[in-house]
Amino acid sequence: MKQSKGMIVAFLAPAVVAFLMMFLYPVTRTVIMSFFQVESVTAKTDAWQFAGFNNYVELWNSVTFRAAMKNIMLIWLIGGIVVLSLSLLFAVVLNSGIRGKSFFRALVYMPNIISAVALATMWKQFVFVNANYGLMKGIWKTLGMGNVNWLGTDMIFWAMLIAFCFGAVGYYMLIFLSGIDRIPADLFEAATIDGANKPRQFVHITMPLLMGTLKTNLTFWSISTITFFVWSKMFSPLNTDLTTVTPMVYMYDITFGTQGNVQRSAGGGAAVGVIMALMILLIFMAVNALIRDDGIEY
Repeated sequence: MKQSKGMIVAFLAPAVVAFLMMFLYPVTRTVIMSFFQVESVTAKTDAWQFAGFNNYVELWNSVTFRAAMKNIMLIWLIGGIVVLSLSLLFAVVLNSGIRGKSFFRALVYMPNIISAVALATMWKQFVFVNANYGLMKGIWKTLGMGNVNWLGTDMIFWAMLIAFCFGAVGYYMLIFLSGIDRIPADLFEAATIDGANKPRQFVHITMPLLMGTLKTNLTFWSISTITFFVWSKMFSPLNTDLTTVTPMVYMYDITFGTQGNVQRSAGGGAAVGVIMALMILLIFMAVNALIRDDGIEY
């Protein structure tokens, strides 16, 4: 019995130590740091000056941080509706028995295997470019609409959101496909015999039994949105722009400093991280409270 307990401890010890060192300690340190005035992330605790909630108050009073929060909420809400709706549509269509399912599934998923940097560059250089060149100019001209400067101040946020959504649909489509595949085929056969058409089967069978999968996608989407960084930097590479800034970009700027701004605040950056973590937790709790499980039995 003692030997058995010793083996259990020996196998668990590396995982426990790794968890404490790589997760629990950084999280605890970040939360504590958010209540102190700290210039550098690597500063010794002796140099920390207690500031209470001053870091959070400064964030609230910051025009840039408020713009970042507005941007991230728009990305989460509008982008979430577009991405999850399109991914669900593609999943349902691909599961309807069309020919070339594997080909179309790979085609939709392909943007996910391309790095975000390469994808953003492609959209900026070949699709948007400016009001006089690019794929979007041709589309707008075909629709009889005037030239739109997609990389201008008024439209660059929406250009960034369109490009980001394009690269995200395939990932969530695969998750929806796995959820649809779990639904017993007997249910659809019985519904067909009873005279239910495809739209009615989708409303009364597919969607109710996809609630668990929808919860998963909403959680993943929230996490990917909160950590939105690369796309913002790609569309505003030189200086942080209020139209494209996100909380992660703002956290990076105040933690490590930016061009022309040498003032740093690791405590403020930690406060941003805490706020983002709380947002994910609140979204996760709300999703669990509002969406019930799918009820599929195994």
